[in-house]
Amino acid sequence: MKKITRAVKTASVAKKAAARKSPLLLEERRRQIIDRLEAAGRITVDELARHFGTSAVTIRTDLNELAATGALMRTHRGAIVRRDNDDLSIAIKETLRHAEKERIGAAAAAMIEDGETIILDSGTTTAEIAKQIRLMKDKSINVITHALNIAVLLANVPHVQLIMLGGILRTESHSLFGPMAERSLEGLRAHRLFLGVDGLDPAIGLMTPHLAEAQLNTRMISVASQVVAVADSTKFARRNVSVIATVDEINVLITDREASAATVKDLRRRGVEVILV
Repeated sequence: MKKITRAVKTASVAKKAAARKSPLLLEERRRQIIDRLEAAGRITVDELARHFGTSAVTIRTDLNELAATGALMRTHRGAIVRRDNDDLSIAIKETLRHAEKERIGAAAAAMIEDGETIILDSGTTTAEIAKQIRLMKDKSINVITHALNIAVLLANVPHVQLIMLGGILRTESHSLFGPMAERSLEGLRAHRLFLGVDGLDPAIGLMTPHLAEAQLNTRMISVASQVVAVADSTKFARRNVSVIATVDEINVLITDREASAATVKDLRRRGVEVILV
């Protein structure tokens, strides 16, 4: 009987150990590492090991893997956040501020009315809008996009008529850009543009690391009746090389509640409706 009991306990311990090593938990831990790094700017191996209750070896492996994919910059004792102008791949951006992007995406999708034509810019926050559009059952809409990841999300959705812009593929963002993409917008009009940005400063405007994509975004603004910027609070006061537009050219900003109160006040003073989620 004791042997059976010991065998059951051993099996239970093994099961728990396997659960701790599951890919889902590994992915979630690494996502939280990125979130903590984004908030603090730098972080140490010892600090992360204490927080997650894991060994320093495990944390070093996590940091090395994240550094290899470009999510952070490795240091001797830990890691530091990447510079603002570093153009991260979309795979990395998907791991950053995911919960906030989900809330922003839901709030943005709630604005869409039946029969509207909308433009979805490239990015992981606008991809969350696309995921919400997939769930709509009582609305039929037209979606214009230059983003391949968004096109894949909406390609087989019955209530969406998808309009793809042509152009040159930018692998970092899975988006198309260039003169062909800009010409594709000729003759099109949209009720709303949902615009993703990499940097937002009230004094400068909306910014991105990629000049050609900034030019396409400017063209999108010109064909939309309403411009809705979607950006989590880490984008505030972040500087990038290319300015898309001034804040006077956007109507609404949807961001999370961690946004700087002073910046939110400044944006509202400039006539931007700011929605905090």
